[in-house]
Amino acid sequence: MHIINAVNDFLWSYLLIAVLLGGGLYFTLRTRFVQVRMLPEMLRSLSASGRRHGHGLRGRSVSSFQAFALSLASRVGTGNIAGVAIAIATGGPGAVFWMWVTALLASANAFVESTLAQLFKVQGDHSFRGGPAYYISRGLGNRPWAVLFAILITTTFALAFNGVQCNTMAIALESSFDIAPAWTGAITAAATLAVICGGVRRIASVNQIVVPAMAALYILLALYVVVTRFHMFTHVMELIITDAFGLRQAVGGGIGMAVMMGVKRGLFSNEAGEGSTPNAAATASVSHPVKQGLVQTLGVYVDTLLVCTATAFIILCSGVFDSGLTGIELTQCALEAEIGRAASAFVAVAVVLFAFTSIIANYYYGETNLAFIRDDRRLAWALRAAVGVVVLAGAIVPLNTAWALADITMALMTLCNMLAILLLGRYAIRCLDDYCRQRRAGRDPVYHSSTCPEIADKTECWK
Repeated sequence: MHIINAVNDFLWSYLLIAVLLGGGLYFTLRTRFVQVRMLPEMLRSLSASGRRHGHGLRGRSVSSFQAFALSLASRVGTGNIAGVAIAIATGGPGAVFWMWVTALLASANAFVESTLAQLFKVQGDHSFRGGPAYYISRGLGNRPWAVLFAILITTTFALAFNGVQCNTMAIALESSFDIAPAWTGAITAAATLAVICGGVRRIASVNQIVVPAMAALYILLALYVVVTRFHMFTHVMELIITDAFGLRQAVGGGIGMAVMMGVKRGLFSNEAGEGSTPNAAATASVSHPVKQGLVQTLGVYVDTLLVCTATAFIILCSGVFDSGLTGIELTQCALEAEIGRAASAFVAVAVVLFAFTSIIANYYYGETNLAFIRDDRRLAWALRAAVGVVVLAGAIVPLNTAWALADITMALMTLCNMLAILLLGRYAIRCLDDYCRQRRAGRDPVYHSSTCPEIADKTECWK
């Protein structure tokens, strides 16, 4: 365990922060701040995202909004409720500031990786497939590298993270409703198998209803806390900023911990640059790759700047952030202090819905990458059975070691993906320029393979 922790600290303290934020800064400059200047276009694209532009799948494809909801389901999960609490309890209020910085810079990574996923996607049996494994293999011509990424994401998301999600769900339900963890695991495993056996379209259909509704309710609850404690708003903002840069933190090494926890939990929550959400982005049927790139970039803002910030303000307004509690218990305690005992039950219900939608989205990331390694339905069924077992076990087994191992595999898959998009990013930037030219001409952008002729034979869905 000491070796695992040492490797984990090295990856997160030095290497990954430099690559993730450095890459985000590079793409921010190369795209001329796409995550800021194109915000109105993101909202416009999202408003039109219910339409499918069927090219080759005869109505069996996934809409842009369904793909957005699928990726948001993975993003908006226990990381937004329990993960933020862990970041604040461990790194102090200043960790929130570094979560914001991570979101703003890494959203440029999200745009590039999602655009590349659309560009290099392939046709599956019932939907498009794509993601880092596909653009590494097709764009860079390096299958061993792509297989390594596919193994890492399947291990991290479909297995390790799903155990963590169910573990958090079991803790919340036991705390609020005294439900035995074994029952939580059994019911969640059965419900998960019922959804994932229906394929990506059933997963997307469930998530496009549950995720936006639950996120909206949670944000409204946070706004209620902020409004009722508005006199503390300035104090909370001052606490976040001073804790991120304060002299006391510099002397005690707290800035380093705040930065590490902010980036670490920020990445676990918004997944920008990690290589997970491109798997969902690739499923969408759109007329131009940049359309889904913009929609997915907006997902980073929804996740971190709205939902994560909502949790942070609930915890910091309550004044119990230094109580010694951490994780989901800290968030529940904070809401109880603000609203009363009923708030704890609401958090438990929110965790159940967020965690469940994350579980089924995480499974899809594993399935599409397993299909990349070997497209065999028997392997898909084996993965479904493994996910059911992991979800059941996750509710009743302590997962400290699994969480530490998942942090390592998440760091490694992020490094794999960031290196790939740094090498392939020029194609996403060229697509962005083409998209902007068509928008300035007053047209609804449509991608043609002549935009990137040197990879025309590698982009089979854009003939």
